Amino acid sequence: MPLQQNTDRIRTTHIGSLPRPHELLDLMKAKFNGLAYDQKLYDSTIAKSVAEAVRRQVECGIDFVTDGEFSKPGFFTYIQERLEGFEPRPNQKMLLFQQEVAAFPEYYAQYFKDAMMGGAIVPLSPVVCIGPVKYRGERFLQADIANLKAAAGAAGVPNHRLFLPATAASGVGINEYYKSDEEYFHALAAELAKEYRAIVAADILVQIDDPFLPDIFVEPGLDDAQKKRRAQIYVEASNSALAGIAPDMVRFHTCYGINEGPRLYEAALAEIIEYVLQINAGSFSFEAANPRHEHEYHLFERIKLADGKVLCPGMITHASNIVEHPELIAERILRYANLVGRENVMAGADCGFSSQALYRTEVHPSVVWEKFKALRQGADLASKQLW
Repeated sequence: MPLQQNTDRIRTTHIGSLPRPHELLDLMKAKFNGLAYDQKLYDSTIAKSVAEAVRRQVECGIDFVTDGEFSKPGFFTYIQERLEGFEPRPNQKMLLFQQEVAAFPEYYAQYFKDAMMGGAIVPLSPVVCIGPVKYRGERFLQADIANLKAAAGAAGVPNHRLFLPATAASGVGINEYYKSDEEYFHALAAELAKEYRAIVAADILVQIDDPFLPDIFVEPGLDDAQKKRRAQIYVEASNSALAGIAPDMVRFHTCYGINEGPRLYEAALAEIIEYVLQINAGSFSFEAANPRHEHEYHLFERIKLADGKVLCPGMITHASNIVEHPELIAERILRYANLVGRENVMAGADCGFSSQALYRTEVHPSVVWEKFKALRQGADLASKQLW
């Protein structure tokens, strides 16, 4: 049976990022703002923090665990560390969630001031490709792998229940160097493949993070044909990067970027699911626990999941401090299990709980752990009905 399928119960996971300890945030802030800091202390603090995070995940009943993305201060900083050919443009405006922001300008002015970009310890600025893309992240990745394996060993977690997130080619900056976006995405894919393969070579599942696929379908400047073509380019680039990797060692994750907000202008799962399911992955993670997307399980009344594939829909949300009741989580799991089979559903989260390194995450750290406990309890309730 494929690694990610269930045999006797519903298994649980999450999407990766977790609130970082303040001790680590203090050191990270100093490092990335050019202040004096102790590199050995920085490295040991990451290792210690990862060990504690893995221990807590196991304690809460999470089956597939990770490092909390503790070494990464933020998405664009991670890109600059691990890929050559990019430069930051701090004075260039980031055009994010344009329709949403235009519809609710007062709300998002306050939201972006306090959360997401506004609360990040490392300023968020666009990165632009100005030269040939080349992967240079081996040292950083090997440190992540070593920290995760050491933490897993101490917590009694086997390698096959570990995962590490890595970005999809679609999300890496703005192209000013390559002749076309298609050429750009394939160049990125060829280099990012080195990170994917190194993770899998360590017997760790790789999670491909692509929050940018849904954005295509709400892009004001694209007509329907252009949207479909761009989405297909994303799929082709991702699959070229995954060539030679067993799908069972891959989880594909997509989401919508915004956490807490009205979220009226988001692509429906119906618009993107055909592209998601084309990715050569063993499992597919997407938002399903928040009020804008919970109803979309009905799609699988007509969509047949390919043999050996697993859905990993969000059963807890990153967009609210309310802890989901285990009985509601069980109901959500049963909806999917009754449609695609009990062996083909893993209980996940909508998205990460700290995509940027923040002192004040939108979901409080203490609440995150309670959500994980509820996820396990809900999965157990569903398992009793399914087995």
